[in-house]
Amino acid sequence: MEKSTETIRTAYKGNAKHEKSEAIAPGWMLRATEAVMQYYLDKNLTLDPCILQEFPKPQEGHQYMMYAHIPFCKTLCSYCTFHRFLFKEYKAREYFVNLRKEIQSVHDMGYNFTSLYIGGGTTTVLMDELVKTIELTRTLFPGIKEVSCETDPQVMGDPSISMLKGLVDRMSIGVQSFDDGILKMTERDKFGTGKQVFDYIQKAQELFPICNVDMIFGFHGQTNEVLRSDLAKLLELSPRQITTYPLMVTSQTKRSVKDKIAAPPEIMAEQYRIILDTLCHDYTQLSSWAFGKSNNEGFDEYVIDNDEYLGVGSGAFSFLGDTLYVNTFSLRRYNERIGSGRNGVERKRTFDKFNVLQYRLLLGLFAGRLNRRYFKEVHDVNLDRALFKEVLGLKLAGAIKENPDDPNQFIVTDRGKLLGLVMMKDFYSAMDNIRAELRKPLKESDM
Repeated sequence: MEKSTETIRTAYKGNAKHEKSEAIAPGWMLRATEAVMQYYLDKNLTLDPCILQEFPKPQEGHQYMMYAHIPFCKTLCSYCTFHRFLFKEYKAREYFVNLRKEIQSVHDMGYNFTSLYIGGGTTTVLMDELVKTIELTRTLFPGIKEVSCETDPQVMGDPSISMLKGLVDRMSIGVQSFDDGILKMTERDKFGTGKQVFDYIQKAQELFPICNVDMIFGFHGQTNEVLRSDLAKLLELSPRQITTYPLMVTSQTKRSVKDKIAAPPEIMAEQYRIILDTLCHDYTQLSSWAFGKSNNEGFDEYVIDNDEYLGVGSGAFSFLGDTLYVNTFSLRRYNERIGSGRNGVERKRTFDKFNVLQYRLLLGLFAGRLNRRYFKEVHDVNLDRALFKEVLGLKLAGAIKENPDDPNQFIVTDRGKLLGLVMMKDFYSAMDNIRAELRKPLKESDM
């Protein structure tokens, strides 16, 4: 994996063009894809308890990205499975102090990072603490070229958002829909009406070089007319980036969501066709569900361009070498461990090389940038031999085809983009299930 940043990004930046005339995948194929994906997730995505003394040392020639988690929200959405606690100021301030201690300890180990992604929770719940944290991180790690941050639409209407100007390069805003009926159904009307949310973003876009607007499709009752109306508003707003997530159902939310707000696969496939046909005229497709005005910029799925990343904060995930590490989900234990100079990791899983290759194949398909050269230069394998069954299956499914202009670069078809979207949705849902299981034992004293 000792390859330069440029080599890796070049291998991943071939853009598969949108083919409007191509047939989208039928419902049976989506269901079969989900069944196969679920089998592999159940088999491989398990974690073992551990008490880690410290992260492994950084490897020369490797590039790393940092993820920082802010687990606080002023109100909790019932459908959200991310790691978060109800905001209490004194707890949040104590947490930010320890978060900065953990960041300092990572620096002292010799790590440097190319980018920082801040997620939550609501990252902007204490703006002054967030500013201190970003300033410290930029000072400690001069190699950081981009800081990305998530927030909710209401924050974009608060004058305090201007405190992040010059510190955050990319702001991602969770809108989900501009339709008031959808917002009410998903309990996101607390952030304002669709019109108010539109106005908030329109005014705040000038603060950040990149604004990304997150939308969700695949709701039961979300008609094609509602979807087209949302897309029309997006084009009017003209943000630098747009992300169109499919609705994700986890084991924690399946009972309350399925059959109530989750549409069947056939509807999702039909809506995905509408999204592609609408957005690909004005945007470059960055992944199965991300679109940008430029084809060379970071976006929410940072795992695509970063083979290795280190997570700080309660509930943060890290992937270093061949091992997944997870910090404690207990706020109390996190503060105790970090405050006393120890590491926060309490779970890990080491994967064999074949599992890692399967994971990178998924990400390559999802990104529409499946490249033989990347597997050879970074993982020292021949892709067609190392993952013979997987590559053959994708070809037979019509997901990928050979590129006559570049024998190293597969063309990912629109069907492949949809299958990549479905598999990535299932992967993220499985990660949410892990979060739910690790949160389940938490007591009141842990929060």
